[in-house]
Amino acid sequence: MEVIFIKDLKNQGKKGQIKNVKDGYAENYLIKNGYAVKKTKESLAKLNHELARKEKEEEENKKNAKALKEQLSKVTLEFKVKTGEGDKVFGSISVKQIKDELEKQGYKIEKSQIEIQNTIQSLGFHNVILHLHPEVPAEIKVHVIK
Repeated sequence: MEVIFIKDLKNQGKKGQIKNVKDGYAENYLIKNGYAVKKTKESLAKLNHELARKEKEEEENKKNAKALKEQLSKVTLEFKVKTGEGDKVFGSISVKQIKDELEKQGYKIEKSQIEIQNTIQSLGFHNVILHLHPEVPAEIKVHVIK
């Protein structure tokens, strides 16, 4: 019997995958527990509609990420820090501080999207990468002053 998986099931199938399985396994486990549905014209049409909707949504997200990248390329975040002897910075600039500063400027960025390659522990300009979309990374400048 051919089934369409509607949920991921480890070592069996991923959501949206069509697979041929034994009748008993399909009826008594996959369909009964909500992991799959029997492959019919209706269920196949529903799957195709869902895939088309997801693709359109993904394209829209990518377009929005590119627009946001364009805006963020002009942004420079300034952080005023305390310094010691020889302009040595006390502590470092954290991902949370960058997130909070971006929120103050009206950008909704999650902490998990921010990547600091080298710790920001010195005065001057530093580059920080923002992962807005898997295919659209953005870069902002962080200026540390005393």
